[in-house]
Amino acid sequence: MTMTINKELHWQERLKERFPQLEVEDVLSQGASLESMRMKAMDEISAEQPEWTFITARIYLEELYNSVKEQRGLAKPYTQFYELIEVLVDKGIYEKDLLNRYTKEEINELGEHLNQEKDELFTYIGLKTLADRYLARLYDRTLMELPQERFMVIAMSLMKKEVNSQRLSLVKEAYWALSNLYMTVATPTFANAGKAVGQLSSCFIDTVDDSLRGIFDSCTDAATVSKSGGGLGIYLGKIRAKGSSIKNYQNVSSGVLPWMKQLNNVAVSVDQLGQRQGAIAVYLDIWHKDIFSFLDAKLNNGDERQRTHDLFTAVSLPDLFMEAVEARDNWYLFDPHEIRQKMGFSLEDSYDEQKGSGTFRERYEACVNNPDLSRTEVPAIEIMKRIMISQLETGSPFMYYRDEANRMNPNKHEGMVYGSNLCTEIIQNMSPTTVVEEKTEDGKILITKQPGDYVVCNLSSLSLARVVEDDVLERLIPIQVRMLDNVIDVNRIEVKQAEQTNQKYRAIGLGTYGWHHLLAKKGIAWESEEAIRYADELYETINYLTIQASMKLAEEKGAYPMFGGSDWETGEYFERRQYTTDKWTELAEQVKEKGLRNGYLLAVAPNATTALIGGTTASIDPIFQKTYVEEKKNYRIPVTAPDLSPETTWYYKSAYHIDQTWSIRQNGARQRHVDQSISFNLYVSNTIRAKELLELHLLAWKEGLKTTYYLRSTSMEIEDCESCAS
Repeated sequence: MTMTINKELHWQERLKERFPQLEVEDVLSQGASLESMRMKAMDEISAEQPEWTFITARIYLEELYNSVKEQRGLAKPYTQFYELIEVLVDKGIYEKDLLNRYTKEEINELGEHLNQEKDELFTYIGLKTLADRYLARLYDRTLMELPQERFMVIAMSLMKKEVNSQRLSLVKEAYWALSNLYMTVATPTFANAGKAVGQLSSCFIDTVDDSLRGIFDSCTDAATVSKSGGGLGIYLGKIRAKGSSIKNYQNVSSGVLPWMKQLNNVAVSVDQLGQRQGAIAVYLDIWHKDIFSFLDAKLNNGDERQRTHDLFTAVSLPDLFMEAVEARDNWYLFDPHEIRQKMGFSLEDSYDEQKGSGTFRERYEACVNNPDLSRTEVPAIEIMKRIMISQLETGSPFMYYRDEANRMNPNKHEGMVYGSNLCTEIIQNMSPTTVVEEKTEDGKILITKQPGDYVVCNLSSLSLARVVEDDVLERLIPIQVRMLDNVIDVNRIEVKQAEQTNQKYRAIGLGTYGWHHLLAKKGIAWESEEAIRYADELYETINYLTIQASMKLAEEKGAYPMFGGSDWETGEYFERRQYTTDKWTELAEQVKEKGLRNGYLLAVAPNATTALIGGTTASIDPIFQKTYVEEKKNYRIPVTAPDLSPETTWYYKSAYHIDQTWSIRQNGARQRHVDQSISFNLYVSNTIRAKELLELHLLAWKEGLKTTYYLRSTSMEIEDCESCAS
């Protein structure tokens, strides 16, 4: 929301000047407390008068300012920035590096750069979320930090290792990006950057080895990641099936389910500093013999000993399975351990290099034709029915289309992608960590491990409506890529193989939110060819600018270690996406010559919380409703669609009224330009016919999506769509 503020006026007078059409005087009554004014203002927030969210936020700002002024002994907010850092370093809240790497003069200069006016960009729900979850507090929850100080501390933390000659200007540029709400960093970075404890990365993915030691080591690593705020994806497909052999003893393996129970216990018992419990998604191949018990693991009925209600499930689907579903052919389930023993290969270690042909289907057919292999034969459509039943009841399993993901993997010269992360947007090389040797030496036990690729991703998202409206994409993306790249070097990760993988690929995940907000501002209907074309054009631009920014960083700081032989270097990345214009050809040549700083670049996360702070719509999702109430333990806040007006209201069609084929086609256009994946939800009525839901899944696969996230279903009691009623 663009605004001009008369700084000479008192805040109450400025509100009257800014919103002359509203009866602000009735709320800003003389002698009333700030809290009572805020409650009255909040009650006015509605679809007819959405501007009240900014009035409520402005009143709440005064409460925050007064609290911090009293606690810190300030005459006015946003003063004594150096003293704040000094106090919080001394109390163990901030990291010492803020004082060790920046001089007092530099910090004072940055303190002068803090812009209080930017606080008035926040909606009420955005400011409340920021204050409750991200601003620095003492251990007794006393508020010490204000919004612009949080943004500046994040910028300082992420730029602290830059060369002295450009460090301050880079801090100011990062602060510009954050304070204008052009972007937000991911929740772990937002909450922990500049602080003495906590790590900065959002996502981790582990591959579990088929050994007792490997399984329990993975559980330990999962607990370590969970306690510091990371979400986890865990691939279980290498674990032998129920009834498999162990040390040649037949029919003794208990299969995947008991190990899921262990991970379920980790998710419940190892929480994130009391804020929320751990979050783990487990992935399994659709040809694994345990697939049926896996698909039933989250259902609310049946044997509770076979249920893992606190895990999220996801299935790994090859093209061949989807073809079998469509053709109503049979499908075969195998034990991965038996395949390794009798066939001499691991079926999960292959994929179809081309659509319709490749190593996976050759190996799968070899397994089918080997009479010595035990197998279970079942109609492919029956497995798909079980998937859809579970999705309608629980929202999962998530879908991972493994062949497309691996074909489009720019680093396939170095490995394989077996699954994704908790939110299905990360697609990177994976491999298990194994124990090579364990010995006693000088009274100590020394364990040597062969580290696998333990995926780490470092995320942030740009706010599409705000960035496009202000035409700042070309300025924003270079500083955003630098900030993400610096997360890798300033982060603290306790799982050592994750730390090594982070340095090996230097993966980042630049994403977006506010897509529906942008369409509404531009007057583009969601269900239109225009929206599909616009998604294609905009994400191609974002991709181009991100690759260019990473290439320039590589020129400055060096390419990621695995660049040699990658699709980036060979040019296959550009060829596969049909980037053939002169502009793209020139960029491909520059990348080949100068390298790329980051092996993975784009990933579109769900970012619902940070989108609230940014005052926009979540990710690439349509809105649920134009107005709703955000409920937490201690508040109920009315929220309206961003920039809701008589002009935009017709473009804010609810997710549950949108024909999902349009959403899938949009995402297919977008996915071409995203080297990783996209957290993509499907919205349906819970009375949807099985045939209709199946058609949506088949369309998603055919459109080249690498993943789909939740299936969000609702009852038939949905209000009529106002955006259709005109």
